[in-house]
Amino acid sequence: MRDAALPIRGCRTRTGFAAVLGVFLAALFGTSAKAVEMSAEVANLYSSVSIYPPSAKSMTVCYGFVCRRREILDFTAGDRNAITQIMAAGRASAAAERAAVQKVVVWFDRRMGPILGTNKRVAKADFRYFDDKHNYDCWDTTRNTTSLLLVLREWGLLKHHAIGDPRYRGNTLVLQTPHNTAVLVDRATKVEWVVDLWPRGYLQPPDVMTVQKWVTED
Repeated sequence: MRDAALPIRGCRTRTGFAAVLGVFLAALFGTSAKAVEMSAEVANLYSSVSIYPPSAKSMTVCYGFVCRRREILDFTAGDRNAITQIMAAGRASAAAERAAVQKVVVWFDRRMGPILGTNKRVAKADFRYFDDKHNYDCWDTTRNTTSLLLVLREWGLLKHHAIGDPRYRGNTLVLQTPHNTAVLVDRATKVEWVVDLWPRGYLQPPDVMTVQKWVTED
């Protein structure tokens, strides 16, 4: 179920129009499918590219830069069992849970790579690579990772964290390029942690660090 009709917007761009369109479409989508609980900022990740949010049974996987290409991942009993076992190792503490989430993202990369062709993907891919069909930009990784986190929550597998709004960075004055990422919030400390796959290659664990540190990275 792929769709390459949407226009390209690279990882390094973000428009106000998309945000406005997202608010409008979020209301429409909320009436046409069983929606998981999410903030307006998270909902806009899906409505801005005209896809449904994830459910406990499936999620839309975005690739090809700003979700120009997409595939439905219907979770099998085996998928759920594998993810549940991974997350079981993270029950003891918030730090252990973040490490388990890293492993779930690697599981996702392995699960979808051969199907999408993203097993050929590279770190920090954007339009300059001229290989969108094999890659994610940071919009794709933000949507996909956020979807995974929502599914984990729906399955009752997030004990120590809530799901935060996507975070953005970019300061041309210090040559920091625009970028965005999925976010977890530690329930006890309220500290925000990024789960950022875009800077890593195929099967490499995503970056997990505090938002405070992440906003200073390039």
